[in-house]
Amino acid sequence: MRRELSELEKTLLDLIWRKGEVTADTLRVSLPRPLKDSTVRTVLRRLEEKGYVQHRVDARTYYYKAVDAPEQLAAQAVRQIIDRFCRGSVEQLLVGLVDNDVLDEAQLKRLADKIAREKEKGEGR
Repeated sequence: MRRELSELEKTLLDLIWRKGEVTADTLRVSLPRPLKDSTVRTVLRRLEEKGYVQHRVDARTYYYKAVDAPEQLAAQAVRQIIDRFCRGSVEQLLVGLVDNDVLDEAQLKRLADKIAREKEKGEGR
């Protein structure tokens, strides 16, 4: 399990997801508020230590990219919630989402349709 992100780490990771592979300088000039170059590099190093980004070096320039897509991280986070609060039951999570008006009937129907289509694909193999 990865450590939680600070607000600044999340901001940088969001920019990396949007831009793809980037340098620290590209991130620095893209930030909504000015930060020192050393601050941006420190945050990137922390993101790398936490396993969210990786880098490559080309002519002494570091290029950073995300290790996982945002959807993958979201799925991992949901899996942790299911394990911690729903005793491993996806059904219990979904029932809770419906009961607490997080998912409405139309969203639930689309989800059920998607599950049915995926099941049909699996049976057709």
